[in-house]
Amino acid sequence: MSPVAARTRIKRMTVPLIWRTSKRSFDLTELVLVMGILNVTPDSFSDGGRFLTVDDALRQAESMIDQGVDIIDIGGESTRPGSSRVAVEDEIGRVVPAIEAIAKRFDIAISVDTSKSEVARAAIDAGAEIVNDISGLRFDERIASVAAESKAGLVLMHSLGEFERMHSQPPAADIMTDVAADFRRSTAAAFSYGVEPARTALDIGIGFGKTLDQNLELLGKLDKLATEFAGFPMLVGISRKSFIGKILDGAPPDKRLSGSLAAATIAIWNGAKIVRVHDVRETVQTLKIVSAIRDHRKKL
Repeated sequence: MSPVAARTRIKRMTVPLIWRTSKRSFDLTELVLVMGILNVTPDSFSDGGRFLTVDDALRQAESMIDQGVDIIDIGGESTRPGSSRVAVEDEIGRVVPAIEAIAKRFDIAISVDTSKSEVARAAIDAGAEIVNDISGLRFDERIASVAAESKAGLVLMHSLGEFERMHSQPPAADIMTDVAADFRRSTAAAFSYGVEPARTALDIGIGFGKTLDQNLELLGKLDKLATEFAGFPMLVGISRKSFIGKILDGAPPDKRLSGSLAAATIAIWNGAKIVRVHDVRETVQTLKIVSAIRDHRKKL
């Protein structure tokens, strides 16, 4: 290798990847974040109804923090297949008390999982510092304005169709092309409202209007999207998803841990910088193994 090529290679390897929220900065150059799922809903596909009270949400938050979580993602509207939209007032009534209580008790990054700007604003006022929008600004573009004004982190996910039909839309003909095009659309929309690139992360939207083969393709080729959208942390939410159940002979959500960890390992190896999970302790342990192998590989 020529000296010039060697210098270029070193420069590419050491370019930092920083993700900023309204309260902190994460250096993701080498780090992978674990985002723990906390659904304060009665009908989420895996844990609906378990954390409806503030005390239950606090206990779950404390448990996840003890297990090593980096971000707690709080959602008040289920996006499982067949779910219906929740009124703004009801969603605020679910997420805000939990966010306020957790923010008061713990120094932990809190994300609100919503596609409504009114809910995002209320959540940020309550202590959230990240907005996780499954619609990638398709349902309510004003979320970008809320994020820009508050300097919150913003996650833009790829999905298809309106809320009630996200899981029943005809699949895209070329999923890699479709996801890349949607990332370009959603980031352009976010930036037009003043959202800073350094506060933006991207989510490939596993399970949202995608076939089994498309989910597998996105995970297997995630490195291509991570390279194309270098500078944006790539978030992957694969925990207990239905495609894992299909591969594991119909295993129900609470029996999909091994498949979730295997998929998370592949995603991390292929460039994921944030993994959204139900099982925090097991994912943190998995990350340690992946990091140890990767660090050793660099020495060879």
